Amino acid sequence: MSIILPSTKKKEAPTVNYTNMVSKNLLLIFTRNPELGKCKTRLAATIGDQSALEIYKFLLNHTAALTQDVNAAKQVWYSEEIWTDDIWDTTFFDKRLQQGSDLGIRMANAFQEGFASGFERIIIIGSDMHDLDKSDIENAFDVLKSKDFVIGPAEDGGYYLFGMNAFNANVFQNKTWGTETVLKDTLNDLKNENVQLLEERNDIDIYEDIKDIKVFQPFLKNMNSK
Repeated sequence: MSIILPSTKKKEAPTVNYTNMVSKNLLLIFTRNPELGKCKTRLAATIGDQSALEIYKFLLNHTAALTQDVNAAKQVWYSEEIWTDDIWDTTFFDKRLQQGSDLGIRMANAFQEGFASGFERIIIIGSDMHDLDKSDIENAFDVLKSKDFVIGPAEDGGYYLFGMNAFNANVFQNKTWGTETVLKDTLNDLKNENVQLLEERNDIDIYEDIKDIKVFQPFLKNMNSK
């Protein structure tokens, strides 16, 4: 399988946690650097940039906590630059910089690097899922012992988790990322493959995803008081 070439953006030297290399399972966590006006933009359109940033930081902390003890090597892939002093403790997480002109290429590069490093089962998640826990991820790794692909469908037509035990370039190509067609198109790519679907979950992209969930109400007080 040919390599999907990264963009010309310079890659910073990654951290390397050698204790992670013992595992044959690799968890990729894709994250945006939490900066005002640059994350959760669709949510911010309704609740404002500051509230959206606070919610995103809350979700980052949730993701860091639930993944810290997952039985796998763990890599955090930053969107803009690697931050050395943040919530991602290098005792547990290696740090990398995403490379590529769109989400598909960036994910493909991360998977290819993982398989080239000797990992046998690789799963990717985002960093903005509240409806997810440690057991969901470990169950997905167990699925990959008997299935070639595992997918966690999101309610909006995308997916919150994707995993495989051998690289497949097709799943990262010809997708309109961030739309309701991603899951359908991905499943079409894998129609002749051994795929396991997990339980459908709600990810956080727009106001309607959080407006009725109790844990997010404190972030919405300013908006509701206007």
